[in-house]
Formats: sequence, structure tokens, C-alpha cells
Amino acid sequence: MFRPFSVQPSAGSSRFHRAETARAEAFSDGVFSIAATILVIGLLAPPHRPGGLGRALARQWPAYLGYIASFSYIAVIWLNHHQAFVRIRVMNRGLHAANLFVLFTTAVLAFPTDVVADAVQADVAGRDARVAVALYAGIAAALCLSWVVLYYRLHVCPGLLESGVEPAYVTHGIIRSALGALVYCLVGFLGWLVTPLIALVGFALLPAFYFATSEGLPGGRETAGA
Repeated sequence: MFRPFSVQPSAGSSRFHRAETARAEAFSDGVFSIAATILVIGLLAPPHRPGGLGRALARQWPAYLGYIASFSYIAVIWLNHHQAFVRIRVMNRGLHAANLFVLFTTAVLAFPTDVVADAVQADVAGRDARVAVALYAGIAAALCLSWVVLYYRLHVCPGLLESGVEPAYVTHGIIRSALGALVYCLVGFLGWLVTPLIALVGFALLPAFYFATSEGLPGGRETAGA
């Protein structure tokens, strides 16, 4: 009797569902590098009359502040990404998708940076400036939420992590990222409701928080064997 030919999955076929981290790290580093470099495009030589270069340069202060805030943000994203991936042993499809979400939101950061610089330079307290800081805050919050997704994937798939990872590292990552999303939304709302200057100060200071906690919140940096 004829029986249709079938292929039984081999015991080793599961290895194709997981991959080493090297390619993802290299691709991510490339995206971070390009995203940081694109920011400088917003720094242009201003038009000016003879003898008015200094004043014209000074009027561009929103562009300088935007560059500092966004470059610092991308820099601490890269640092946090590195700290995460030294703890990741292998990747599955879900973690790849979460990492791409992080890269997607990082790559778009130059857009709201330019929007904020142009709007604030035109009128620091105007309606356009308020909308611009709300836009920046929304995209920055989405970037924080992309990290929530990445840490959540590590939480539900602990086998992707190296042995000896700090017990609270992933949990603290979720908390830090969710807190960042809330704070960005808050300063964006205050910037829209009260004055954009509140949001600009928040945008400049928040990367310092992520830099200081790149290895986890205080009290959660002990190793699993400690």
C-alpha cells in the first residue's frame, strides 16, 4: 500500500529557531551609529548679514540643545543595549522582533529633534513649539516602551540569558523603561500645557537617569550567586 512520503523533524532542528547574538549586535550598532550621525545634519551654518554671525549662531540654541539631548539619548540606548546583550546567550524570533522595535524607534529620533529645534527657534512659547515637544515626548516614550517589550521577551524566555545574570536585572529593566515612558509623557504634557521649556529640560536630563542605571537599579546588581 502506498504511503505518502513525510519528513520527521530531527531532534536538532530546534537550533534553527535560535541564533547567536553577533549579527544582531553588529546590525544594531550600525543603526545606532547612523542615527547618532544623522543628528548633526540639523546643525547648519545660519544665514546672516556681515558681522552678524555670532548673533545668528546664538539664535540656533534650540538646535544645539536638541542635538545634545538626542545624541545623549542614543548614546545611553547603545550603552543599555550593550549591557543587555552581554547577558543574552542566544536569540529567538520574538527577541529579534523586539530588538528591531528598539532600532525602529531609535532611527526615527532625528525627525522630532529637527521639528523641536525649528519650532522652538521660531517661538519658544508658541503653539508649534508645544506640539513639537509633545511629538518628541511621544516618540521618546515609544522608544522606552520598545525596551519594555525587549525585557519582557527576556522575562518570558529566561533560557535566552547567560547563566549567572543578576536575578533582578530583567525586572528592573522593565521598571526603568516603563518609568521612562511615563516621565516622557508627563514632561511632554507639561510642555504642551504650561511651557515647552519644561519639556526641553526633561529631554536633556532623562538620558542621565538611563546612564546611571544602565546596569540596573540600585540594589539589583548582585549576581545570581551572591
